[in-house]
Amino acid sequence: MANQKAIFAGGCFWCMVKPFDRYDGVISVVSGYTGGDVENPSYELVCTNTTGHREAVEITFDDEVITYEELLSIFWRQIDPTDSGGQFFDRGESYQTAIFTNSPEQYEKALHSKIELETSGKFSKSIQTEILPAKPFYPAEEGHQDYYLKNPSHYNHYAIGSGRESFKINHWGEDE
Repeated sequence: MANQKAIFAGGCFWCMVKPFDRYDGVISVVSGYTGGDVENPSYELVCTNTTGHREAVEITFDDEVITYEELLSIFWRQIDPTDSGGQFFDRGESYQTAIFTNSPEQYEKALHSKIELETSGKFSKSIQTEILPAKPFYPAEEGHQDYYLKNPSHYNHYAIGSGRESFKINHWGEDE
């Protein structure tokens, strides 16, 4: 096959780039907005929680090197899938988790992974992450792209201070 795209909303998009960026087969990870009905929204507008958009990442990947199922596994380990109100200290619609699928095949794989996680016993509460059809994806402003590389000190402070890193270690035994 050819290059494919995967779209995941996992709370703050700054924290969703680095985990995917390090894998062979991942061609690009773009921070942006999706799920809403406003064309070309800005960060400020999305943060008002009035557009329907969520912060998300669009991953372009070579499915002959890394599979969609592997990307789903990485995604689940970055978030608290039981939190319907946002992620960690980021609250509101724009920080809610979701898997945005680009095809019926992606939908089936995403649903299977969600059911697998739900029945694993990993979490005592039910999985709240939605699986939704992809809508237009709008890249975020340049300052938000590759934030962990451009602003490593602030990124690390944010990832630790938000509770995301400790959650990942407590639930998955790893920091990525």
